[in-house]
Amino acid sequence: MLTGKNFIGNKLSSSGNVTFQTFNPELNKKNDQIFYEASNDEIEESVDLAKNAFEDYKKTNPRERSKFLNSIADEILSVSDKLLEVYCSETGLPAGRSRGELKRTIGQLRSFADLVLDGSWVEASIDTATPEREPIPKPDLRKMMMPLGPVVVFGASNFPLAYSTAGGDTASVLAAGCPVIVKSHPMHAGTGEIVASAIISAAKKNNMPDGVFSNLNSKDISVGVQLVNHPNVKAVGFTGSLKGGRSIYDLASKRDTPIPVFAEMGSTNPIIIMPNKIKNDYEDLAINFAKSITVGSGQFCTNPGMIISIKGDEMNRFIECLSLELKKIEPSCMLHPNILDAYNSNANQTISNKDVEIFYQSDLMNKENYPKHILATVNSNTFIQNRNLHHEVFGPFSLIIKCNDMNDLRNVISSIQGQLTGTIIGEKDEIYQNKDLIDLLGSRVGRIIFDGVPTGVEVCPSMLHGGPYPATTDSRFTAVGTNSIQRWVRPFSFQDFPDELLPDELKNSNPLNIKRTINGVITRKGECRFEK
Repeated sequence: MLTGKNFIGNKLSSSGNVTFQTFNPELNKKNDQIFYEASNDEIEESVDLAKNAFEDYKKTNPRERSKFLNSIADEILSVSDKLLEVYCSETGLPAGRSRGELKRTIGQLRSFADLVLDGSWVEASIDTATPEREPIPKPDLRKMMMPLGPVVVFGASNFPLAYSTAGGDTASVLAAGCPVIVKSHPMHAGTGEIVASAIISAAKKNNMPDGVFSNLNSKDISVGVQLVNHPNVKAVGFTGSLKGGRSIYDLASKRDTPIPVFAEMGSTNPIIIMPNKIKNDYEDLAINFAKSITVGSGQFCTNPGMIISIKGDEMNRFIECLSLELKKIEPSCMLHPNILDAYNSNANQTISNKDVEIFYQSDLMNKENYPKHILATVNSNTFIQNRNLHHEVFGPFSLIIKCNDMNDLRNVISSIQGQLTGTIIGEKDEIYQNKDLIDLLGSRVGRIIFDGVPTGVEVCPSMLHGGPYPATTDSRFTAVGTNSIQRWVRPFSFQDFPDELLPDELKNSNPLNIKRTINGVITRKGECRFEK
């Protein structure tokens, strides 16, 4: 049963006087449940609890932490029927999408549970002492990753489960040994509350310290601002717009003690289609990209918002075929009227340019909150000169850039800012002859796809969901996959410590049986004894 209240650690609270409701975009009306925005006192209490919880939670052993993460997954599954009902009522997304996202959420939690037990993520490194070394003895040095402290996670609008309350950020933070304060997204506060209740239930069953998790409601930016500014918050995770991510980043940078902000922001995910490929396979390409542009009403951060190729008859046939395929796909409901308004505004800003041609635009539907599918074209020179055409249009929109030749195409790529993904499609021989394109595109993206579509993000160790600014605030890290845990830890060294005072990860006997680098050799054995 929904309460509309905040989870301040293990307790429900609603001391504030600001309220709001979520919205059903499919029915075009507000949902009944009233939600209470977190008050200043509730925010302070949640951070204080997180600070205190950190002292105990960071000391939990891998087995305890792994069990906790698996327990969260179990608790979410136990309330899945109600959870998915509320999810659909707050997003307008179909039941199939909700079940798929739930499965991904559960999979992420269990992946991090396995990672914690494996222990490789701590990157334990030991260099034993050489007291006889001349002229200066070598000390015993042992290094590993340590948790940062309480982390604030902002729930994402477009993935109410996999990128929100118990999504990848939260799972990785808890795996790292840090408490989490979730700033719930107002568009799906009910979904967030049900998931939060499951996390709290798991925390209680596993005797986790009160404050290891809190969930705060908000209708605007005030709660987030107070959290980011709080001196006891040590890092922030965010998924959303460039404007939102940059605002949080700037705020955190101006603190007396700046903290890291790992923000995944806008991306147009440029697609390069080579001439021979577009000539030979334009029909199949059109079918695949029509699906990719419109899946989830274009509300994916890896949506193909930019297609680049060489102008000519071959490209024209592809554009015509893509338009026909887009026409076959019925528009679907967007997550919220605000997202639709932003989509219309950004799309209109792009297509209002006199050199941009609208090649296809679906008819207005009689249903509220349904967007038009838009396909537009522009010449390469205009694109390079007009930076406004480089911005993400979040929704079922794609801009095709017509280049004069391959050198012109290279100039277009060189003009593009940082992106999450880039895709190169072509016959192997023509890509081989233009291998420099891989490096050129690679310098601007976090992940390159060969001969495919960018939509879809696999949760695994090799996934890189990040990229150079403005795609993210730090291109060294990923927001998806088990390596995302590295955002919430820092390296720490012990010098000449007695074995009994070292963390288990660094003790001579290797009681956790984890992989460690000992004097340059990777091993699971406890082979680093030296009697001081």
